[in-house]
Amino acid sequence: MEASSGRGRPAEFLDEEESLRDTVRKWAEEKLRPRVEQMDRDARMPRDLIDELFALGLMGIQIPERYDGGGGSIFMSALTIAEIARVDPSVAVCVDVQNVLVNTALIRWGSPAQQERYLPRLARDLVGAYALTEPESGSDAFALRSRARRDGTDYVLEGRKVWTTNAREAGVFVVFANAAPEHGVYGITAFLVPRDTPGLVVGPNEGKLGIRASSTCELQFDGVRVPQDHRLGEEGEGYDIAIDTLNIGRIGIGAQMVGLATGALDAAVAYAGQRRQFGQPVATFQGVQLPLAQVATEIEAARLLVDDAARLADGGGHVPELLSRCAMAKYFASQVAGRAAAQAVQTFGGNGFSNAYPVEKFYRDAVIGQIYEGTSNILLRTIAGQILDTRRPRTAGGSR
Repeated sequence: MEASSGRGRPAEFLDEEESLRDTVRKWAEEKLRPRVEQMDRDARMPRDLIDELFALGLMGIQIPERYDGGGGSIFMSALTIAEIARVDPSVAVCVDVQNVLVNTALIRWGSPAQQERYLPRLARDLVGAYALTEPESGSDAFALRSRARRDGTDYVLEGRKVWTTNAREAGVFVVFANAAPEHGVYGITAFLVPRDTPGLVVGPNEGKLGIRASSTCELQFDGVRVPQDHRLGEEGEGYDIAIDTLNIGRIGIGAQMVGLATGALDAAVAYAGQRRQFGQPVATFQGVQLPLAQVATEIEAARLLVDDAARLADGGGHVPELLSRCAMAKYFASQVAGRAAAQAVQTFGGNGFSNAYPVEKFYRDAVIGQIYEGTSNILLRTIAGQILDTRRPRTAGGSR
């Protein structure tokens, strides 16, 4: 994830991780960067670009090799997300949801039959989406009104989901609904719902401030019949599945924000070396140098937090420790991304306010980092609950 800092190979990188990083960086610079501006204008990610992600193995990084995946780690997913986000955070979040939420849910909670059915396709050509958030459940992510009613050996789903990332492209959805409302959150159950299931309606793409090429749609469930063998985990395990996957998901968003911040800093440093005022490059002025130095330092700190959380998750870290580490990584990285993007705009001066230059997009894309996968205040509550040994809040922070 290094760029303008001039760092060499980090000591903690394995050979395969460095190779993956280099491959993704080359692809992002050569194939993705020329398309970013048009995708942002169109608010659409072309299918052929998604096909390239599959061809490179970037949509099935953690999927075991026996299911045609990369057999990689959460750290490798985070590394990939960060490298793509240096160029376009919209594409990074598509890769993030696929690997860190959908694939993780199947790998950790899917039955052998479900894994056999879905994981090879999720590695090859099937986009997945994760549907948790509802109109009345955002930060209180488990106040679900969607219901899963038993009907013989099937479940019948009724309800709405909003802010579902990848919904326009997805062929399968991980959907959470309450099958036993009398049990509160412990009635929540997860289901695998194919896109072509009768009664499932995918709404139009939401217009958004940032990450515009990433699709975000409402879902309607009107008598959607789901066979029991499409239930993910046991009835009532949806709460645990969501907590588990969303916790890992914060690593993905942290990586996205580190990549975004690095891309903004790269652009600011390059511009400062080219832009001349008073007969010299503006990079020679301390008023430009010192804020960029601070941003570079904060990016490195955020990167280390995200890397540490990913390594801990890969090592099966103790749940309370992992909960706070993931929250810290996502919280701090999103704060740093906002500051880095804002400083990049300032470094560009008036040009930074123009969409003819890249930093205004980084500025728009950074805003969501402090909202999805747990707002900043929700994450601070989570961290406080761990360090002060208070009752952990019953919140997860919503889907993407």
